[in-house]
Amino acid sequence: MNPKKLEKILTNFNSSRVLVLGDVILDEYIFGKVNRISPEAPVPVVEEESRSLLPGGAAYVASHISNLGGKAHLISVIGDDMYGEKVAGELSKKDISAFGLIKDPERPTILKTRVIAQHQQIVRIDSEKRTHINSSIVKKLLGKVEGLMDEVDVVIISDYGKGVVIPSVFREVIALARKKKVKIAVDPKPAYCLLYKGVTVITPNAKEAEGSVHKLIKDEASLYAVGKELLTKIKSDSVLITRGEHGMTLFEKGKKPVTIPTYAREVYDVTGAGDTVIAVLSMALAAKASLLDASYLANFAAGVVVGKVGTAPLSMSELKQAVNEHKN
Repeated sequence: MNPKKLEKILTNFNSSRVLVLGDVILDEYIFGKVNRISPEAPVPVVEEESRSLLPGGAAYVASHISNLGGKAHLISVIGDDMYGEKVAGELSKKDISAFGLIKDPERPTILKTRVIAQHQQIVRIDSEKRTHINSSIVKKLLGKVEGLMDEVDVVIISDYGKGVVIPSVFREVIALARKKKVKIAVDPKPAYCLLYKGVTVITPNAKEAEGSVHKLIKDEASLYAVGKELLTKIKSDSVLITRGEHGMTLFEKGKKPVTIPTYAREVYDVTGAGDTVIAVLSMALAAKASLLDASYLANFAAGVVVGKVGTAPLSMSELKQAVNEHKN
């Protein structure tokens, strides 16, 4: 790792142009404190102190890109409801256009409500409909993607398994990107992991990687076996397996695997860590970084966000500080 080289890559982030396709989620956080147990059931009573609504899922990925100085184009599906309007409103504050958000009256905007007390998540409530988007919505999505492909350096496919990122969508998007020589980064779910043929990089976590090839990661040897099998089966340029407190391991075609240790000081909340990795990795690739240097920057970024509660934004100053701290 060369910190000076990484710092130079960061200076080119403001020229990054990234298309983000995936499931948009509205994250609601209710913060409070617990002083007693409910007399109605053996559960804590949370006294609410504050709450916030933030764009999550693919919208959180786009928010990172915008926050770090890049240009994000978000393409997704929202409901024709108040939560969909909230997502669009929050994105406009971050200078992310609602051009690519398609309203589907048959699907509510996905809402995840988390109740947090004393820095601990007490419960999460999901409100969603996971059925696949219909053919009419697929056609609209692909039309938006095709219209933007000449304006971007990297395409991110952010799959949360909510029904937007389906084979009829991502296969066409990958074909369009390859035709235009645009790099493709994928944050997958196991159900479709092996179908992402010919992408630049795919970033499953350890559990997703295991589920994709039906093998357990128990040690370095089994980790390498899983990574190499993924690399071979999807015929991608690289596979980056994120491994929580164990850091991440990069598998590149024709090269030895490289394990990057985690740089997290303290871990409060892993929510959004995968979104952070794919966003920073893609911005670095758009800035002409190698896959290895891009992975180092993504690892530093993940180390910062897991030290925060909730999907807190990552700033460029925080990312630069994390790199600077490891110069020696």
